[in-house]
Amino acid sequence: MSRTGREILLGVGGGIAAYKSADLIRRLQDHGYLVTVVPTPSSLNFVGTATWEALTGRPVHSQVWEKVHEVPHISLAEVSDCILIAPATADLIARIAQGRADDLLTNIVLASTAPKMIVPAMHPAMWNDAGTVANVSILRERGFLVMDPDVGRLTGGDVGAGRFPESLAIIETMNGFLSHISDLIGKEILITAGGTREPIDPVRFIGNRSSGKQGYAVAQAALSRGAKVRLISANCDLPVPQGAEIVRVETADEMNSSLNEYFAYSDVLVMCAAVADAKPTTLSNEKIKKSELTTLSFVANPDLLASISQKRRSGQIVVGFAAETSNMEVHAREKLKSKGLDIIFVNDVSGGAIFGSDETRGTMLFANAPDLDIPSTSKDTLAHELLNQVVNRLS
Repeated sequence: MSRTGREILLGVGGGIAAYKSADLIRRLQDHGYLVTVVPTPSSLNFVGTATWEALTGRPVHSQVWEKVHEVPHISLAEVSDCILIAPATADLIARIAQGRADDLLTNIVLASTAPKMIVPAMHPAMWNDAGTVANVSILRERGFLVMDPDVGRLTGGDVGAGRFPESLAIIETMNGFLSHISDLIGKEILITAGGTREPIDPVRFIGNRSSGKQGYAVAQAALSRGAKVRLISANCDLPVPQGAEIVRVETADEMNSSLNEYFAYSDVLVMCAAVADAKPTTLSNEKIKKSELTTLSFVANPDLLASISQKRRSGQIVVGFAAETSNMEVHAREKLKSKGLDIIFVNDVSGGAIFGSDETRGTMLFANAPDLDIPSTSKDTLAHELLNQVVNRLS
């Protein structure tokens, strides 16, 4: 697994409130979080492994001695952006406060440097016991966020402090703790990335130098802000962002087909891909001999961005990219208008600059706002600045 900014390890303690964590998983997923469950062995008496695996679509481990070759207490600690333990029993809180590592979950807690949040759930007498009060104080001093339980009816009819909080209250508290931006929840973002290839024969093609890094950065940024992301990827050799739906294409025609299939379901289109302007007039089914490869004739590819922009519905946002070598802003302004875009980002690619690099620079132009110069920065940073502008227009 790769770090996404929204990778949550959900520890489940052995209390009756464990069943409520099933709803918590669903609500976390609604907020764009990716969840891996690590239950304590005792919690499996309340909710079994099959339930957690079905809800998360991920394997569940509860024992230190499972798949030892993967060193799960280290590997899971390293990929988690936050450890959320909900529910946490009095016993589990005591063991963590003492620094014990007697099951997989407590091993991970000790091995992880990620932020840690604990959601207690227990009988009021146990919550108010001096031992629990002291253990909670210890954890808070160590930087754990320990959420106060709700007051309400508990198992057996007792009423008091110790009830498991509502899922949305837990997530709201966690978002504040992590300073997470969740301004794209409920939005569907369609992104194209990479460069199309137009075949000449079975072994040759016409292509470009686009690596797809910027499109993948936008996908990762959108996921981290809670969006549902569909990524149309043209000839990219990059790790797929966890949580994104990937659609792989090769040619401009294939990308055009995918755009027409998915655009109607999207709130935003970010067209990062470099689409070939033309393709060979004819495609040879056999390799052309070198001696015969003397001339090529071309036919223009359709203008994908201009075509899809004409099909937009009210409220959809369309973003384009432009790579220029001269008169950047003049050409970009023309494209912004002719293709009916809301935003276009243009950069200077003279001498092969930008392509394949982790850094970028350029200018962001808008249909109804002043230009925004972007000095040299990472493509990840540009991705978030671009989404800031998108959010402003969506709202």
